[in-house]
Amino acid sequence: MEFIENMVSFLNNILWSYVLIIVLIGLGLYFTIRSGFVQFYLGEMFRVITDKRAYTDSGKKGTSSFQAFAISAASRVGTGNMAGVASAVALGGPGALFWMWLIAVLGAASGFVESTLAQVYKEKDNHSYRGGPAYYIEKGLRSRGLGVVFAITITFTYGFVFNSVQSNTISLAFSDQFAIDPVMIAVMLTILTALVIFGGLKSIANVSSIIVPVMAILYIILSLIILVMNIGAVPDLISLVFANAFGLEQVAGGGFGAAIMMGIKRGLFSNEAGMGSAPNAAATAEVTHPVKQGLVQALGVFFDTLLICSATGFVILFAGGFAGSDADGIQITQSAFSSILGDWAGAFIAIAIFLFAFSSILGNYYYGESNIAYIKDSKTGLFIYRVLVLIMVIFGTLATFDLVWALADLTMGIMALINLYAITRLFSICKVVLNDYKRQRKEGKDPVFSRDILENQDGIECWDQKQAQGNE
Repeated sequence: MEFIENMVSFLNNILWSYVLIIVLIGLGLYFTIRSGFVQFYLGEMFRVITDKRAYTDSGKKGTSSFQAFAISAASRVGTGNMAGVASAVALGGPGALFWMWLIAVLGAASGFVESTLAQVYKEKDNHSYRGGPAYYIEKGLRSRGLGVVFAITITFTYGFVFNSVQSNTISLAFSDQFAIDPVMIAVMLTILTALVIFGGLKSIANVSSIIVPVMAILYIILSLIILVMNIGAVPDLISLVFANAFGLEQVAGGGFGAAIMMGIKRGLFSNEAGMGSAPNAAATAEVTHPVKQGLVQALGVFFDTLLICSATGFVILFAGGFAGSDADGIQITQSAFSSILGDWAGAFIAIAIFLFAFSSILGNYYYGESNIAYIKDSKTGLFIYRVLVLIMVIFGTLATFDLVWALADLTMGIMALINLYAITRLFSICKVVLNDYKRQRKEGKDPVFSRDILENQDGIECWDQKQAQGNE
């Protein structure tokens, strides 16, 4: 097991030190500039997510825009916000928060592009829709082989590795706070997961749309209470974040590289912008124009990192940062809340992380299910996948913190590279679609999309002119 950990760590250092950091920041800047800074259309984002006209009037075939947002948020808002941020600050210092913010701002543009493309290339699935990177890779790039490679990668990453991270975090939180045997936690979590995932997409959408907002609001309120209690220290804290992100002392001591790497890795794990996961949920939404769901998913990136992750990071820094602590991930967050509010806060965090992580397991499961269907629509294959998901939930509760996170970093890095290559190649399509949306908004219309505006309509099954006219 130690050999595997060392090998995975070695591969991670190569991938993240020399490739992904440059690619993620570089392409984030490229999409930001070429799209006209689309991630800052905040007013339009909130209009779309709340306006019923965003959906077609001909009867819902898929989930609502908000439900699709909730499914992706179920995967975004989880251990990355509470355990991932803690490990980033402990290992990378306060400066890691700045690099999280940067990757969120730039990554929101990447998130917009991938989710808009998912809508453009989605396909009908009985009474709903499905899509994602595997679909736009095959249909847009005409590469079934690369699509299958991505489908396998995301299924392994989310359905197996990321779910082991979620269950590992729950295990650490409950064993530390309540001294519950990890085996008992494994049994309980496996039973609950099995009860939900055999219910299908609609049950995931319904459960996520209820749990995610409630748990996020409660966690944010508690974090804001701590912020108010320490309001006088906020200016110094923000100065500390920026000083550690760029300070000469950090460069000389090697902390500069650690802050960048940990901030970007944990930021990507948390908000998933450009990774290729959120488009799987975005494709299921029933909207009148692809850009609407692209805007909603970009909003999810800000919601995740600039709000939830920042709240966690500030609390940990208020409590002392826990640099060099022997605690792992969520235990650092529990200690921070407990040191400020008292022992009861540790119990609250344990319960909260259960809700966050369990909802993430559901969201992660759906990403794998969608891509299993892409590879081959087989009931037997789906059943085997579900069983393996449950096995990995058990594995995560019993494995070490370092192993599950190292595996997560490696697999999500590979997945991101494949998806970023695809959306860069297909950005010209996204640009045309975005310009069409902006034109209609300037004309005072609620935008309705037709594939007729595209010169190359190969692989686009939905969005015909007749449907568009029927929804105007």
